[in-house]
Amino acid sequence: MSRIVLAVSAAISLAGCNSTMMTKEPAAGTLATGVKVLVDDGSCPQGQVKQVTGSTPGVPRKKECVARPS
Repeated sequence: MSRIVLAVSAAISLAGCNSTMMTKEPAAGTLATGVKVLVDDGSCPQGQVKQVTGSTPGVPRKKECVARPS
């Protein structure tokens, strides 16, 4: 339970600040609908990072590679 609380807190604190990078995606069910986080897990081409957008339960998260913020 404490992991979920920590992940939700991290996602909320990152909601308005996409300049902080995460090294892995938040666990399923911990990213609020519409909240976007940047994940630098090496899955995107050089100069880009993965942007993950939270969704409603039962709907897959949106994941896309975007330009790395400067």
